[in-house]
Amino acid sequence: MHVRKRDSIQRTLALLITASLLYIPANLYPVMYTDALGSNEASTIMGGVVLLINLGSAPVALVIFVFSVMVPSAKLMAMFYLVWTVQRHSPLDPRQRSTLYRVVEFIGKWSMVDIFVVTILVALVQLGGLLVILPGIAAVSFAAVVILTIIAAESFDARLIWDNMDEKNSVN
Repeated sequence: MHVRKRDSIQRTLALLITASLLYIPANLYPVMYTDALGSNEASTIMGGVVLLINLGSAPVALVIFVFSVMVPSAKLMAMFYLVWTVQRHSPLDPRQRSTLYRVVEFIGKWSMVDIFVVTILVALVQLGGLLVILPGIAAVSFAAVVILTIIAAESFDARLIWDNMDEKNSVN
């Protein structure tokens, strides 16, 4: 048995709002800069997805899109939904909401795929001045979004989902 997490809703909500605000620059600013033979180019997440599709790497583009755009958005929406339903003492099925929470917790670490790709590219593609890849500010923002959503999921007390059920059972 674990003790209740104090101020779980407020802490989770603060982390989610911060992650949502950081999600904006993570998608607007460049994730990485490439310098190939003096030609500088900045790449955003979506720009990289479009570039990969144009280069014929649609499966890689799909993986980047899913884990860099869809998963973080879905995690944020799911966590906001869970907080909202707990605050409203929603009568919605607590089993479904608990399952949603477990899914959010499980997929949390997979959102780092984009950061891993940039990190690997930076480490591997330093070809003696011919090609240089540097991480951009969006990489830092995106990593912060992922870390904050993981912490938000951990700070959320999932037992709050079941509290309303206990109140309904005691009334009957």
